[in-house]
Amino acid sequence: MHFEHSARLRAAYPDLVAGVVLATGITATADVAQRTAAYTAVARERLAGGAESGFPQIQAWRRAYAAMGLRPTRYRCAAEALLRRLRLDDELPRLHPLVDLCNAVSAAYAIPVAVLDLDRVDGDLVVRPAHGDEEYLSFAGETEHPDPGEVTFVDTAGRAHARRWTNRQSGWSAVREGTSSVLIVAEALHPGAEADVTRLVAALVAELAEGWSAPTRAAVLTDTAPRFDVTTAGEASGQAVSPGTRWR
Repeated sequence: MHFEHSARLRAAYPDLVAGVVLATGITATADVAQRTAAYTAVARERLAGGAESGFPQIQAWRRAYAAMGLRPTRYRCAAEALLRRLRLDDELPRLHPLVDLCNAVSAAYAIPVAVLDLDRVDGDLVVRPAHGDEEYLSFAGETEHPDPGEVTFVDTAGRAHARRWTNRQSGWSAVREGTSSVLIVAEALHPGAEADVTRLVAALVAELAEGWSAPTRAAVLTDTAPRFDVTTAGEASGQAVSPGTRWR
């Protein structure tokens, strides 16, 4: 199995940088509340200086959504939606220790972070424009089909694991109580994205080691190193990403 962005998508968004982390041994009983709170506090501090719409990371995603023909204030990237909720409610949702942690990290860095249950992904996973016949399962249990050309995460079975790229994940591969293996994906388009994504990935690897003692593999993907080969649990290595480092 491998993960990558299609050549067509990378050609349209040459500044795209993606961080990926494979982790195994995930449980729903880990106590990462303090670490989650620490990242949430960072996000609150950033918001104290101005609304999320002014962050360069969010502005880059707004430009991308406008280029896709989507109204950015209607369809927000996941990081913007989290920051907006934090600004209005002063809290982030509580769902699962890993999801809560990743949401807080996403808000702190203002970068969308997706967490997928690998046991619910069939074969390769490619971020690409949809054909329109892919099947997306909403959290309400309804089957939808992405619009033709809409960017989504598609596996070999034709399941769409996202709507409107970083706007909404699928209920099919959402992390649940029994989830043990995950693929975490962070995507950014802003100037300086590679350095920020590298730091985000390193932070996640450290948190997974601390909170779950989880074996991990990680990479920062760019147009020159676009593919991540997903290993089995027994092959996961536990190496963190340092600035400027990539694995394929």
